[in-house]
Amino acid sequence: MTDFMRSIICSKQETKEPFYVLDLGAVTTPMDRWTRALPTVQPYYAVKCNPNLNFLGAMAALGTNFDCASQAEIESILSLGVSPDRIIFANPCKAESHIKYAASVGVNLTTFDSIDEIKKMQCKNGTQNDSGARCPLGSKFDALPEEVETLLRATQTAQLTVVGISFHIGSASTDSFAYQQAIAAAKTAFEMATKLGMRQMSVLNIGGGIMANSQFDETATVVKAAIQSCFGNYSGLAVIAEPGRFFAESVFTLATNIISKRIRNELREYWIRDGIYGSLNCIILDNAIVKCMPVALTSNLENPTCKGSRTYNSTVFGPTCDALDTVLRGYQLPKLQLDDWLVFSNMGAYTTAAGTNFNGFNTSAIPTYLAYLNPKF
Repeated sequence: MTDFMRSIICSKQETKEPFYVLDLGAVTTPMDRWTRALPTVQPYYAVKCNPNLNFLGAMAALGTNFDCASQAEIESILSLGVSPDRIIFANPCKAESHIKYAASVGVNLTTFDSIDEIKKMQCKNGTQNDSGARCPLGSKFDALPEEVETLLRATQTAQLTVVGISFHIGSASTDSFAYQQAIAAAKTAFEMATKLGMRQMSVLNIGGGIMANSQFDETATVVKAAIQSCFGNYSGLAVIAEPGRFFAESVFTLATNIISKRIRNELREYWIRDGIYGSLNCIILDNAIVKCMPVALTSNLENPTCKGSRTYNSTVFGPTCDALDTVLRGYQLPKLQLDDWLVFSNMGAYTTAAGTNFNGFNTSAIPTYLAYLNPKF
C-alpha cells in the first residue's frame, strides 16, 4: 500500500490533493468471512455507508444485495445493472415521490414504523434496543411493542401485504446479545400476525450495526442461536441483514498531505488537506477512532514510514478555519515537514458519504484510485 500510494503522490506532485485507495483485492475478505459465519443470512449492503460506484460494482459482482434509503441510491444501484428485486428500500420514513419511483422501477420491498407510512407503502418494521450502539437509531425510527398490533391491523384495513419484520439494534453496536432480544421480539410480532389471520410472513431483517472486528464471531453465534431458537420450526423464512461498515470500512485508505506546521516546545502541530468537515467527519458523526501513519516523502525519503524514528506529542488539524476541525490530539508522530503525508487506514465507513464543502474544501472531489493489492486468490 505504501509503495502504491508513493507512486500516486509522485505522479501528482503538482496538485498534492488528498486521495483514497480502494483495494479491490481486499473486498472478498469480509464477504468470505460473512459467508462462513452467517451462511443463511443474505446481506443487503447499506449504500449510505459508502456509495462509491466501483465498490458497489464489486459488491454486486460478489452477490450482495443492497439496502437503499432514497431514490438517488436506488438509481445508483440500478445503473450497475442490478435487478430491482435485489434492493430493499429500507427507510421507514420516505418521501412520496421516492416511493412512486421505487414502485415504478420494481423495488417492492420496503419498511415502515407508523400509521402514516402505511398509507404510502407495504411492509413492516419491528422493534429494537440500541442502547449498546455507537450510533443509536431508536430515537428516530422504531415501532414500540405496544404499537405493533395497531400497525398490523392498519395494514389489513389498507389491504397491504406485510411480508416480514425488520429491526436495527443501532450502528456499530457493541452488544451482541441485543440481537437475541430483537429476534425474540420479532418472533412475537410474527405470532401476532398469525393470530390476526394475516398471511404467513416470510422475511426477517436483522438490520445492520455489525462490525468486522473481533466481536463478529460472537455476534454471528448469537444471531444463529437466536434464529434457531425462535424460528427453528418456521418454514420458508428468509433472513436478511443490512451491513454497511462490515464490508466497506477496511478496504479504503485515505492519504492527505501536510500543508502547514507549528512547533511549540515539544508539541508539534500539523495541518492537513482533509479534516472533520471532510472525510474525517466520522470522528464527530460516527464516533470513530482514527489512526494514521506517516509517509514522509519530503523529509525522510529513504525511510518514508519513519520506522524507528523518535516520536513527539502531536496535534493534527483539518484545513478549515474552525477550531472544531481537529483530527487528532496527543498523537505520537515523528518530525514531519510540509508536503509529507499522513495515511489513514480503515476509512471506508461513513467518511466521504457525509463530507461537506465547508470553507470550499470539496469532499466529493477527492479522487479514489483502484488497486488490487491484497488478492485472496
